Amino acid sequence: MKRIHLTALAATLAASLTPAMAAAPDWSKVPAAKFTLLYAGASPIEWITKGTEHGGARALKKGESCASCHADEAADMGKKIVSGQKNEPKPIKGKAGSIPVSVQAAHDGANLYLRFSWKQPPASGSEKMDKDNAVKLAVMFEDNKVPRANLSGCWETCHADARTMPEAKDDKKTKYVADGSLASGKYYDLIQWTSKGGKFDGYVADKRVMEGGKALVDAKGEKKGDDWTVTFTRKLAGGEGDVALASGKVVNIGFAIHDDHAIGRYHHVSFGYTLGLDAKADISAAKQ
Repeated sequence: MKRIHLTALAATLAASLTPAMAAAPDWSKVPAAKFTLLYAGASPIEWITKGTEHGGARALKKGESCASCHADEAADMGKKIVSGQKNEPKPIKGKAGSIPVSVQAAHDGANLYLRFSWKQPPASGSEKMDKDNAVKLAVMFEDNKVPRANLSGCWETCHADARTMPEAKDDKKTKYVADGSLASGKYYDLIQWTSKGGKFDGYVADKRVMEGGKALVDAKGEKKGDDWTVTFTRKLAGGEGDVALASGKVVNIGFAIHDDHAIGRYHHVSFGYTLGLDAKADISAAKQ
């Protein structure tokens, strides 16, 4: 009898400790939002906000978002930049100018599920900057505390002096938020999947940190033919550096794909969008 009771107790404890590993949603019932990630080249936030070089700087100051002005022309912008016509001093021949991506989101009250799908662009045949990873996908969340994050998205972490930028003087300087810190809440929550099988949970504040987060449960990716699918499972509540999510809440979100063994700024990025749980947003996660 004692053995039976202990077995039952162990089963109960196991069930109570594994809500984060609940089954993924039925994706066939989750609508997909479609976005175009563009190759942005050397277009840091300093360039975005400089009116003499970027005509949209005035609109940004008036409260218009990058997405509201450019979402429909992202593919054309990426094509122009990747060719070297604008904001790319070192064009990579054959690199795709944009990547169309479908994004689905759902939650179960304990976890957020994000699913990204896209078709692999043709390889450029250029040098493999990241020899270990053909593809990486990163997602950043922001809790409406970084100034302008609701307008410019992840561009608030992209600066002219960061590594791989033409003006960089320190090859170790990563993304950062001006005056950012965990204590002030001015930071971006960062999760990343890599094709080698890595998964990272960190943040971007005064610098980029790729560890320490407690929210990411799993990150999986698979390629069938030319089609990639990457799925994140993330707890709604985490720890330091994790943006807390809850039903009815809307946060800012952005995402980027490092395609073709790319590193640093040689990626395809989204404009800034919103993620809402049971709330109206660019990406809405309903409970399943």
